[in-house]
Amino acid sequence: MLKKDDQVTIEIEDIGTDGAGIGKADGYTLFVKDAVIGDIIKAKVIKAKKTYGYARLMEIITPSKDRVEPVCPVARQCGGCQIQQMSYSAQLKYKQKLVRDNLARIGGITDCEVLPVIGMENPFNYRNKAQYPVGRNKDGKVVIGFYAGRTHSIVDYTQCAIGAPENAQILEKIRTFINENNISVYDEQSHKGLIRHILIRTGKHTGQIMVCLIINGKTLPHADKLADCLKDISGMSSIMININKERTNVILGSECSVIWGNSYIEDSICGIMFRISPLSFFQVNPVQTEKLYRKALEYAELTGNETVWDLYCGIGTISLLMATKARKVYGVEIVPQAIEDAKNNALRNSLNNAEFFVGKAEEVVPRIYDEDMKKAENEPVDSKESSGLSDSASFESVMRINPDVVVVDPPRKGCDETLLDTIVKMNPKRIVYVSCDSATLARDLKYLVANGYEIARVQPVDQFAHTVHVETVVLLSQLKQKPDDYINVTIELDDMDITSAETKATYDEIKKYVAEHNAGMKVSNLYISQVKRKCGIEVGKNLRVATRRMDCLQGNSTTAATDLELVPSPNLPKNEDSRQPQCPEDKESAIVEALKHFKMNS
Repeated sequence: MLKKDDQVTIEIEDIGTDGAGIGKADGYTLFVKDAVIGDIIKAKVIKAKKTYGYARLMEIITPSKDRVEPVCPVARQCGGCQIQQMSYSAQLKYKQKLVRDNLARIGGITDCEVLPVIGMENPFNYRNKAQYPVGRNKDGKVVIGFYAGRTHSIVDYTQCAIGAPENAQILEKIRTFINENNISVYDEQSHKGLIRHILIRTGKHTGQIMVCLIINGKTLPHADKLADCLKDISGMSSIMININKERTNVILGSECSVIWGNSYIEDSICGIMFRISPLSFFQVNPVQTEKLYRKALEYAELTGNETVWDLYCGIGTISLLMATKARKVYGVEIVPQAIEDAKNNALRNSLNNAEFFVGKAEEVVPRIYDEDMKKAENEPVDSKESSGLSDSASFESVMRINPDVVVVDPPRKGCDETLLDTIVKMNPKRIVYVSCDSATLARDLKYLVANGYEIARVQPVDQFAHTVHVETVVLLSQLKQKPDDYINVTIELDDMDITSAETKATYDEIKKYVAEHNAGMKVSNLYISQVKRKCGIEVGKNLRVATRRMDCLQGNSTTAATDLELVPSPNLPKNEDSRQPQCPEDKESAIVEALKHFKMNS
């Protein structure tokens, strides 16, 4: 076994989730920061555990074909870009493998294709948001930059290769302001000093800039001088302070105030304009965000008639994009200011079919689901003219219970199981999962697959070039049946009194007949099954015959033997106590007429 300070020569065979190269010395695994797959290196052990250890890269003996010279001169010290020394094409392959490996290892998912990562044409200067810690070095000089990897030691560097080019000028002006006005800077150990971080946000399409100083106090001395030195920078629109007096690693506090300009900046995604405040969640890579969100919209398969839930909606970016194609969108977000921004963004874009709720998604969605179930159970659903839609609360309750699409875009920790359970109860046709962490994505997909969904597509998108992070958008579709939920039976048509008209009377055909003969009225599978029961037509308890198999039976007019799939119907109660909305009288009459037409009811 190796011990601390031992030096070894190893070949890097893989890369870990934190970007460290992985190699083996006589079977002993070493993690080496800044190493690239294919490198042959000399490394010095800095920490040795029983079965693995950590080593420092001492010398590159033979560089990998994928090794490049980092653009940033402090790339090795800074913790921001973990893999800038790897060619961009190799980064994309690594991220595709990372997603595939996590799905298999954590989710047990091996039967779906992970598509090649959608990359960038220019993977530099892409970030529209950066947060810079402020401190003093051993000599007492003000330092502004980024934390060194795995430390809170600040690397003093303002010309970040992935940040907006104008950030360096802004940071140097703030450094001068601090020095000239003797403003104190924050010290983590003593919890003293005023300026903790500098937040800069930029609008890719508008050119607007926001600067926000995070302070350990209530006011910023000489704030007017700060405004004077920043306001003439091209695009400057907002200069603010954010108050955070807590002893915490969380950067932003909850209270903001304006020094100069607006309390927000504006930018657009896919043609929709958004207002962005200091606390708003807004994707940091605007070029890739449009690719990501357009892929999510494509996966949602919206035609204009759908009800959509957007969970963890932030300021409504995905919600409003979906609202341009859907009947109704409901968004949920925990940050109150973000919800206010979402509502204002909807108004500014003349989108009146989006509604937003503030709170934790795992609390709000189950509560609304339970409330809507009670409403749907106790109130008849109205219909209105040819559209079949209604503004009644009962109608919207039913629509929210069983949406067509649910979109989730959670933080790195993924979705709470309570939320996933409610989504499964809602029984949407499609789930679009947008993930920033493929490990928690794999965990959540495992749950959804076990509860009746199949993975249709997995598309990674490189939102964070030169880092180990990758965004992934996944489409899940309802399974018509799960493997453990069906049995095989053989049926002889000669033994059955069944007419061709009856075999053709599928639920979809009954719906079509009702709509055509009742001014576009819409009825659900649940209502059809309830009326069939009332008419004495046999409806298997919690079972239905797959209609595509019935079509097979029609192929032989004399005797046909085939496997029929009997599967639990999502529209029938599993027990007598299940709460289901009851079919209104007008829709019941329309369904009865359809059953008579198909000779299923006399």
